[in-house]
Amino acid sequence: MKKAGFSEKPQNSSSGAGDDIPVALRDTPDTGSKLRVQPLVLVIGGLTGFVLLSVISGFLFFVTAPKKTTDSLPSTGSVPAPTNSPSIDSNTILGHLAYGEAPESELVPITADGRIKMRQAAAQKFQAMVQAARSAGVILAPISGFRSVKDQEQLFFGVGAQRNQTPAQRAALSAPPGHSEHHTGYAVDIGDGTVPATNLQANFENTKAYQWLQANAARFSFEMSFPKGNTQGVSYEPWHWRFVGDSNSLETFYKARNLKPTNTTN
Repeated sequence: MKKAGFSEKPQNSSSGAGDDIPVALRDTPDTGSKLRVQPLVLVIGGLTGFVLLSVISGFLFFVTAPKKTTDSLPSTGSVPAPTNSPSIDSNTILGHLAYGEAPESELVPITADGRIKMRQAAAQKFQAMVQAARSAGVILAPISGFRSVKDQEQLFFGVGAQRNQTPAQRAALSAPPGHSEHHTGYAVDIGDGTVPATNLQANFENTKAYQWLQANAARFSFEMSFPKGNTQGVSYEPWHWRFVGDSNSLETFYKARNLKPTNTTN
């Protein structure tokens, strides 16, 4: 006789608490949780690496950056002058700029006897100018071209002593040694072959040679070095011309444009 309220199947008293979880679920690893942890690790690792890189970069910049010291700072109210290019004033004596000697290898004769020389580029243009002037019935006679510092020394001090001239008086007529345009090999003194009495004289301006030069010299890249009222304060020299037909000659001579007038006694 069955008792009401009781199941006919006996209860399995040996089953544990884990029997409520299906076998398939108990044996499957928890991959979902690992997948969620992995991106978090990557994010944390990336942030850590970025912070470390920033710290290392800042440290290296601090170590290698140049330090300002009191020696490197300009004094109050003053601007430091550049050390690689001396000022115009430090390169002048009595209004004349300092010039280096042209290399002997670059000098070629402009006269038949080979006595007067100029740099090759200037010599070629000068000879072309002489030919053009001769075609017009004008004789351009070269008087002086390249001069060494030693030659200029005699011309400045020797002649100055003979004429009882002070350095300032002499500088109005001739440049001190090391400060003559003739050192460069680009400068030439020109006379009129038909009136040599005007050579190296102010009245050379009345000759046909001078008038032709005024009208035509620029075509051959020559210009007068010391016109009237020139900024260097050098006496008027209508016979003294310089070649400015290449970059080196142009740079050499146009520094004179920055000079202030200097008063000298003729």
